Amino acid sequence: MKTGPTALDSGGWRHPEATLDDVLDPGRYEHIARVLEAACFDGCFFADLQGLYDIHKGGFDTYVERGGQISYLDPMVVMPVMARATRHLGLGATLSTTLLPAYHLARTLLSLDVLSKGRVAWNIVTSATDLEAKNFGLTALPPRDQRYEVADEVVEACLRLWKSWDPDAFIKDKKAGVYADPAKVHYADYEGRWVKTRGPLSIPQSAQGHPVLMQAGASERGKEFAARWAEVVFSSQRSREDTKAFYDDLKARVAARGRRPEDCAVLAQATCIVGETESIAREKADYINALTMEELRIASTSSNIGVDLSRYEDGQSLAELAGTQGMQGSMDVFESRRRSLGGSVKDTARSLRPNQYVGTAESVADQLEDLFVSQVCDGFIVTPAYAPGSHETFCRAVVPELQRRGVFRRAYSGTTLRDHLRG
Repeated sequence: MKTGPTALDSGGWRHPEATLDDVLDPGRYEHIARVLEAACFDGCFFADLQGLYDIHKGGFDTYVERGGQISYLDPMVVMPVMARATRHLGLGATLSTTLLPAYHLARTLLSLDVLSKGRVAWNIVTSATDLEAKNFGLTALPPRDQRYEVADEVVEACLRLWKSWDPDAFIKDKKAGVYADPAKVHYADYEGRWVKTRGPLSIPQSAQGHPVLMQAGASERGKEFAARWAEVVFSSQRSREDTKAFYDDLKARVAARGRRPEDCAVLAQATCIVGETESIAREKADYINALTMEELRIASTSSNIGVDLSRYEDGQSLAELAGTQGMQGSMDVFESRRRSLGGSVKDTARSLRPNQYVGTAESVADQLEDLFVSQVCDGFIVTPAYAPGSHETFCRAVVPELQRRGVFRRAYSGTTLRDHLRG
């Protein structure tokens, strides 16, 4: 999701059933949280960018005018609202290890994890655009490999900071005048090549110990990072074959790191468009796909891969245009799509849209169940075509069908997000 009117479907805000006047209203996010929790979703996570995309044509005009993916609110402010409205739903935020200090990340995330009783996830990113760097006082992002080196150290530091307090540190003995045992509070004393922090945090451990670690990198370095740290990985490959290859590759890397493959859930992106009949569903999908204007589709692709496609000329290297910007994994997915279509770069950009599963509730459930039982993925990130109707329809129509088949829970068996993922 985004804290705005659109998610991956940039034209979704134009849908007649999309609500717009409540984008800045806490009630919107409370409602979505309750809908997802009633359907027993593991959680809800927010994609985010620290700024406005201004890659396409060197400015943000297209994104602002045409309703591109913009975070109109900081997810870290929205998530407490959603946590307060629910008891079980997990909540994930995207935060950058390149732009934010380890101590700040550890303190903010653990505070919310404690308040939500263990329901927070951190979608770890290294940032991919110089526009974000400039917003934080840098002239440009560091090289990709260095960003991941920093990210490794930031996570190491956070994990040490999150253990500043032993779980049994609190005494709370009024008569003896002892609130907590100082012997059970510890300095972090972390020092790496890029990151240094003393600690301790003033915040105790949460119900799940610390926030769940999430990641979405698809580059070679990103997959190595995920294999080491991630408990959840967001997969956005474009075909069944590519998704399966990604799944098998990542699981092998996790095992090579000495971790159990089942401790890292690979969740595939899925936009589900449901109709009363197959033909009605197809008509709905065609209508939704026509809502995104061509220039915004190209601008969105430019932002995702870090290359201004308005400047692209046939024969140029996309990697050369990107420089240190862009997400290598996204660029690899884009190039794979271009090769399979056999068209030009801009034709490929015009054709790109989220992975869609279209049909009746039964046939959409068939498609999702097939991928799940075939071990192509461990589950799905269900992205809305428009809000809040997409999630409402999926929860009302598809979830009961999955529950009837016994492939999705009917009730929560635990209380924390980590419980949901491993339950």
